[in-house]
Amino acid sequence: MKKAKKEIEEYLGTGRRKTAVASVRLRPGAGKIKINGRPFEQYLPLEVQRETVLAPLGKLERNGSYDLVIRVKGGGIEGQVIAMRLGLARALVTEVEERRQDLKGEGYLTRDARKKERKKYGLAGARKRFQFSKR
Repeated sequence: MKKAKKEIEEYLGTGRRKTAVASVRLRPGAGKIKINGRPFEQYLPLEVQRETVLAPLGKLERNGSYDLVIRVKGGGIEGQVIAMRLGLARALVTEVEERRQDLKGEGYLTRDARKKERKKYGLAGARKRFQFSKR
């Protein structure tokens, strides 16, 4: 007779910002957070960044009631922070749909679609031109 695997209740959310992509797994727990296998404080040394990531939990007054497993790649650290925040907010909404209005009002469910504009041929950059010489 096979033993049944213990099913862990978890909710997924994906967040993106510029070229950063974050996958957030939300599990009921004691507040342990791992990012790419590293402790939360080690991956994000600045308090401001940690507060930004956990802002959706703070808004719902649920700090410390979930374990988070986050995988993030691409982009810079700030882009990754915003991607993680969006992923966390989406995972919270997946768990309980009534939270959508609270998080949407704060802007935590809005994807920031701004990306780097591509360089165009004949120009020095995306919009910058080479110096004009009349003669």
